[in-house]
Amino acid sequence: MTTASKTDEVLNELDLLASASRSADTLMAQVVKLLHQRMLKYNWVGFYMIEKSTASGQAPVLVLGHFEGAMTPHTRIPLNQGICGAAASSGKTVVVDDVHSDSRYLACSIETKSEIVVPVFVHGKVVGELDIDSHFPAAFSSEDRQLVEHCAALVGKQLEKSSA
Repeated sequence: MTTASKTDEVLNELDLLASASRSADTLMAQVVKLLHQRMLKYNWVGFYMIEKSTASGQAPVLVLGHFEGAMTPHTRIPLNQGICGAAASSGKTVVVDDVHSDSRYLACSIETKSEIVVPVFVHGKVVGELDIDSHFPAAFSSEDRQLVEHCAALVGKQLEKSSA
């Protein structure tokens, strides 16, 4: 099976999950499980959601939600830290082919070589992100980027439905 046909197959499965999903929380759990199982170079897959601070003077942080892969020490990430913080702050997808050459990288695993982080939008505002680590350098092609951006968009649409 070619990578393109595998990606198309996974895209179809994701669309089916999204159409059948009753909540964004359920959909996020299903997305991380499917991507982790089906995309072999996706060694860690997780959602971080922005938690607005309730204490005065405290900045919002990214809080780890559903994930598949090894435990991470990074369960709360300030918006001004790491590749995750960069994606959430800029509202743009960040792809890093070699995390060890990127000064923003917050080391989680010595095995991680590359990372992609895609913001999740609700009504045009970043509310979270989908973060994927790989044990392979330069693991994320433009096709991977489209797949991960599609996942983030599906979750964003589900979150919009639940906030309506």
